Amino acid sequence: MTALPYGAVMLHTPRPPAILTVNLGRATPADYTDCPGGTGIDKRPVERPVRVSAPGPKGQGTSGLFGDTVCDTRHHGGDDQAVYAYAREDLDVWEQELGRELANGVFGENLTTSGIDVSGALIGERWRVGNELLLEVTSPRIPCRTFAGWLGERGWVKRFTQAAVPGAYLRVLEPGEIRSGDPVEIVHRPDHEVTVAFVFRAETTERELLPRVLAAGDALHPEAREAALKYRSS
Repeated sequence: MTALPYGAVMLHTPRPPAILTVNLGRATPADYTDCPGGTGIDKRPVERPVRVSAPGPKGQGTSGLFGDTVCDTRHHGGDDQAVYAYAREDLDVWEQELGRELANGVFGENLTTSGIDVSGALIGERWRVGNELLLEVTSPRIPCRTFAGWLGERGWVKRFTQAAVPGAYLRVLEPGEIRSGDPVEIVHRPDHEVTVAFVFRAETTERELLPRVLAAGDALHPEAREAALKYRSS
């Protein structure tokens, strides 16, 4: 992404951590996905309360949000990818980079946040959303063909990967009902260096970092843990 000129200072008023919008998608046929059921990446904000719970194991469970659609259960959904969050602040930077408006939900995120460094969140970090829901950060989003086809930007997978601002998948520890505008409280931050962006770099452009992601322990997505163990033993 475009950096500020050397010596420049960006002044802003910190926003309290919150969910700007809760976004849901329905299955839609598309020629840029090989999933027979189409794709649910086109997510739109809803004003009504939405129930969130653990959907079940990957391959069987889909989205953690009631009324949301995950079509490709080979790569998406399940307990460890129950919810996908992306920061509005990062969407704003992408708007400038791409020269186009990006609505909340356009990256396929369930939660568009405000006041949270989502890609800088630690694996195992826990968020209380509203009064009931408790989420735990597990892993980054890895860009795919469907994401590239949906955005329609040339070289999108490479550009998204180079930016290393992937947003976060979260698992549901305590189910609950949420809605757009709910506050978010970060109730636990583990004592390690492994952020969402760190895992993303380890899984994509800096594979030599993989052994260090194991410091995140059991909170780490099982697939990332398996990849790190395999790399360490090779």
